Amino acid sequence: MAKSKDKIFEIACPDCGGMLKVDAATGVVVSHTPAPRKRMFEDLETAAKAMREHDERKESIFRQSVEAEKNKEDIFEKRFAEALRKAKDAPEGKPLREFDLD
Repeated sequence: MAKSKDKIFEIACPDCGGMLKVDAATGVVVSHTPAPRKRMFEDLETAAKAMREHDERKESIFRQSVEAEKNKEDIFEKRFAEALRKAKDAPEGKPLREFDLD
């Protein structure tokens, strides 16, 4: 029979499902066996379908970025015109600073 010093407990990790071997005397983990990895997809057909959907999503995002680049110049022109209008409406002269008010 094993002595109480040599006793090792096997514990299932509640987080990852792996097996831990813990020394009873010191409380130190002696070894860790990782849980087997779960399959992401059940079969090759669902994996291929997911890949096609991912590719379609990438293409959609790319098309949106191309459209945004085409309209970028118009947006910048509108922003510049608005900033120019605000600058013309602003009072002329030096802006007051808090330091100047003292």
